[in-house]
Amino acid sequence: MRRERIGKAVADIIKKKMGSFLTRHIFRSSVRWAAVLLLVTGLREFRMMQAAASQSPPAQTPAATQNAAGQNPADQKSGEQGTNGDVPRIKVGTNEVNVVFTVTDKHGKRITDLKQADFRFVDDNKPAAEIRSFHAETNLPLQVGLLIDASNSVRDRFKFEQESAIEFLNQTVRRGYDQAMVVGFDATPEVTQDFTDDTEKLGKGVRMLRPGGGTALYDALYYAGRDKLLKKAQNGPTRRAIILLSDGEDNLSHVTREEAIEMAQRAEAIVYTISTNVSGTKGAGDKVMERIADATGGRAFFPFQIRDVANAFAEIQDELRSQYAVSYKPADLKSDGHFRTIEIVALDRKSFRVRARRGYYAPVQ
Repeated sequence: MRRERIGKAVADIIKKKMGSFLTRHIFRSSVRWAAVLLLVTGLREFRMMQAAASQSPPAQTPAATQNAAGQNPADQKSGEQGTNGDVPRIKVGTNEVNVVFTVTDKHGKRITDLKQADFRFVDDNKPAAEIRSFHAETNLPLQVGLLIDASNSVRDRFKFEQESAIEFLNQTVRRGYDQAMVVGFDATPEVTQDFTDDTEKLGKGVRMLRPGGGTALYDALYYAGRDKLLKKAQNGPTRRAIILLSDGEDNLSHVTREEAIEMAQRAEAIVYTISTNVSGTKGAGDKVMERIADATGGRAFFPFQIRDVANAFAEIQDELRSQYAVSYKPADLKSDGHFRTIEIVALDRKSFRVRARRGYYAPVQ
């Protein structure tokens, strides 16, 4: 009996040991097989990803003939007056051109109650194919660039011009709706206040200007159009204007007068010029100011008495709120980058005079 009990006890011990050994063996085998399975699955997925990548097209990269902004280097304007940025084309919608214009009678009084039928719209010597919209616009948001000559030639009357400009900004810029910037220029343009609707900041920007140095008027106008207005976003229809306060006598610019005018046209900006010449007679600089205003659909002011500068600003403010806006489809708009003329004619030519920009640059494909 004792031998049987001992034998049974030994058998139980062996049984337990064998069970533990088998359990450990099975567990270790399971772990090994799981690891192998994960490795095989991972390799399979990696190969599938490699195959998919080899079949997908390569990432898009800018063409060699374009810069980061998407413009062709042929459209870039070099010059020492600023960075060699791009010269963007005027923004034209889908076969649509937008023009803001002013109508006056033969005495210069603004007329604001005419209808579409009172005008004829001609694009590049051909009647517009379709008028998309026409209405009097007295409340469009404004983007205004105030360019003030701060050269030595205007030193004597500079303070009064500053105060007149500040008053104009206070009366014109509406908080949360319009925006303006201040640029002073002598040998180079200087932004003393970037675009804002805060008239207090704009006033400080005007007061920061100090006269001194030569006059690079054309460079300043070119800079305002290319580097500021063309790069300023437009959230919906916006009226752009540049107020240029100078004697018009340029002696340091790197671009020509016509190049500066072209850039203002590309920016779709109406340029109003206020001459600071108080000699009592029009000089060569005044003719420059007239040319710039006329080419962009603006108006030139010649306040021969310094106190009349404030009146000129007041006239500009009123005109900016008393204009017409038309959107039309040209008869044969081509994406060739060429300059296309705009002619808006009042059917009653004897009674009314229309002021609008002379044309625009077609987009480029």
